[in-house]
Amino acid sequence: MTHSDPQPVRIRSLGLVDYATTLASMSDFTDRRDAGTPDEIWLLEHPPVYTLGLNADRAHLLAPGDVPIVQVDRGGQVTYHGPGQLIVYTLLDLKRARLGIRELVSGLENAVIALLADRGIEAVARRDAPGVYVDGAKLASVGLRIRRNCSYHGLSVNIAMDLEPFGQINPCGYADLPITQLSALDNSADIASVQSALLENLLGELGRSGQA
Repeated sequence: MTHSDPQPVRIRSLGLVDYATTLASMSDFTDRRDAGTPDEIWLLEHPPVYTLGLNADRAHLLAPGDVPIVQVDRGGQVTYHGPGQLIVYTLLDLKRARLGIRELVSGLENAVIALLADRGIEAVARRDAPGVYVDGAKLASVGLRIRRNCSYHGLSVNIAMDLEPFGQINPCGYADLPITQLSALDNSADIASVQSALLENLLGELGRSGQA
């Protein structure tokens, strides 16, 4: 993937952080940035939360129980975030980098596919339903928002989490969509090792370097 932005991407590892607070921070960053603001990638986890995309149908919330529900400004339907799921938020100036939305989506997906390939796991992306799948089960989701030619939101990768809450929704609007995670396929997987490898893959896909 080619690019035209020589600036390193600032990498922020945020740990376990509240979803609504993080969403507000992403939106504020995007509103305040100017032509010289360095791009950033945020790596983090969220406490349990269901999020609904711009045009999401609440009928896909089957039995959410007491898990918080947040309406958000990304594309896509309903999904679940929780501890043990690696979140990668990509705050990028697409115009400056001459990077298309489809290229960014593919870069996110390919970074995960390469991560799994390094562990001997075959995975694929689907043009009709963004994300990464292993034997038909979804392991990673992609959802983006573009504003002022800049992206935010990004990628979620199931690593070692409680998958039960996915059973209380139609994930991404698909009834009975199987959900899997990396620890079910490779019991040595943990957030720390995956985060480092996935970040390296993503920066490679974007043709960028990173700095803390």
